[in-house]
Amino acid sequence: MRLLASLAATLTLGAAVGVAAPASAHGDHTAPHGNQTALVPGTGSTLLSSPNVTHLSANPSQVGISGCFMRTAPVLVTSGADSVRVWDVTDAAHPALVGVLPNVLFENEAMNCGERRTADGIARFALIGVDSVQSSPGDIQHSNVGGGEMIVVDVTDPTNPVIRSRAPGTTSTHTVACVTSANCRYVYSAGEGNHFSIFDLRDLDHPQEVDAKPGEEGVQPFWSPTAGHKWNFDAAGYGTHTGWNGASIWSTDNPAKPHLVTTTGLAGKGKDPAYPGWNNFIEHNSFRPNARAFKAGASPSFAHGNVLLTTEEDYEQTDCTQAGSFQTWWVKRLDGTPSAIVPLDKVELSDLGDFPLPQGAFCSSHWFDFHPSGIVAVGFYGGGTQFVDARDPRHLKSYGYAVWGSSEVWDTMWVPVYDAQGHQTGAKSNVAYAIDLVRGLDVYAVDLPGDGIGARPATSVVPDSTLVDRAQDGVVPIGLVGAAMALTIGVRRRQRTRA
Repeated sequence: MRLLASLAATLTLGAAVGVAAPASAHGDHTAPHGNQTALVPGTGSTLLSSPNVTHLSANPSQVGISGCFMRTAPVLVTSGADSVRVWDVTDAAHPALVGVLPNVLFENEAMNCGERRTADGIARFALIGVDSVQSSPGDIQHSNVGGGEMIVVDVTDPTNPVIRSRAPGTTSTHTVACVTSANCRYVYSAGEGNHFSIFDLRDLDHPQEVDAKPGEEGVQPFWSPTAGHKWNFDAAGYGTHTGWNGASIWSTDNPAKPHLVTTTGLAGKGKDPAYPGWNNFIEHNSFRPNARAFKAGASPSFAHGNVLLTTEEDYEQTDCTQAGSFQTWWVKRLDGTPSAIVPLDKVELSDLGDFPLPQGAFCSSHWFDFHPSGIVAVGFYGGGTQFVDARDPRHLKSYGYAVWGSSEVWDTMWVPVYDAQGHQTGAKSNVAYAIDLVRGLDVYAVDLPGDGIGARPATSVVPDSTLVDRAQDGVVPIGLVGAAMALTIGVRRRQRTRA
C-alpha cells in the first residue's frame, strides 16, 4: 500500500541511486563481499549485483505491480497499471508473453491466482482488487471509479484473458486473496477500519459478499483487529491478516466464519518500547513456512513451523535506515492466547549492503517470497531485489542483491518447479522474478546454498524441448501455443491519498 507516483517521478530514482553515498550495514547484519556492475545490453541501464546473482532476461513494457503463478499450468499472471498479462514460464529463464488484457487500474497491489475443477476441466483465474479506478476496453460499460470491487479475470485460455465477473464490497479491496488457491471458493479483502469483507466465489459468474450479520439491515463486514492490507493463508489452514495494527492469525476451518487465534500485540501496533520501529506504518504481508509442523512453545525455527515472516512497509519514510523492514516473528501458541506472536529480528535496506542507496525516494520493503533453502527474495522499491538469509530467524543477514540505476521493484517471487504434466511439485527453483514499475519483469538466477547449481538456472526450469514439442506431447496446455502479443496503452496515474 503506497502512493502511486507518476512514472516520471520514479525515473528519478536512477539519479538518486547514482549520487547516493554508500550506506554502511549496522548492528550484527553483514552483506556478501564484493559486487558486480554491468551495463546490461539492450536495457540501457546499469545493474549492481552480488556475485551470486545473475541477470537472465529483461521483459519491459508493462508498468508492473504484482503477479502470481498457477498451480496446474506453467503460467504467470502479472498485473500493472496498464494491463493484465499472461506468461508461459515453461522456460523460466525466458518467460514468453502469450496474452494481454488491456486494463487501466489502480492498484491491485497483490495479484492472486485461483483454480477450480469443473465439469469442463480446470478453470484458472486471477483476482483483481480495485482500489480507486479500473477500466478495460473489453468491458467499458463496467468501468469503476471509486474502488471497493473484486474482479475475476478468467485465464483458462491464457492467450485470451477476459473479465468474467465482478462483485462490490463494503470494505477496501486494496488486496483480495483466495483462502485456498487450489479450490478457490472464498476470498478475503484487505479491509479497513477494523473490518474486512468475505466474498463467496462458489459461483464464479456471480460472486457476492458474505453478510457477517444476516439479522441486521444491509451487508455487514467482518471484524478484525489488524484490518487494512493483506491476507496470507498457510498450509495448516490458518490465515494471517496484516495491516495497521500488526498481524493477527485466524483459523479458517470454516472460511465463511473465521475465528481469531492470536495477534502481534503491542509490538505489532508499534507501541511496545522494547521493540521500536517494528510497525511505523503497516505490517504489509506474511508467510509461515512449514506451518503443518507447528509445535507450541518450541524454540523458533522453520522446522517447528512457528516462524512468521513479514514485511513492514513505511513508504512515507525516505530514510533507508528506517523506511520499512523485513521481519521474523516467533509464533508461541495458536490456542487463543492473546499477543502470542513476538518479535525475533528485522532488517532495513541499509542493513543489507554497502551499495549506493536511494536518497529521498522509496526504499521500503514490500512483497517477498520464501524459498525452502531459507533464502527470502524481497522487493525494496528503489532498493531493488534483496535476497535475505533467514536460515537463522533470530539473525537475519544479506545473501545477495540486484539493484538497477532506474528501478522500482514492487514484487519478487521464486519460480515454482512444475512436473511433466505442468503441475507445481511444491518445490521452488533458483530463478526469481522481479516485477518492476519502471522495468517490467526481470529474471534472475541465484546461487542458493547447497544446491550445487551456481548462479545459473536449474535444468528443471529450462527444458530441452521446445514449447511446441511439449504441447504436442500433451505436457503444456494447448492454449499456451500462439504468438506473443505486444501492446502499449497510455496510462493515466492519479495520486492516492491516505484516508
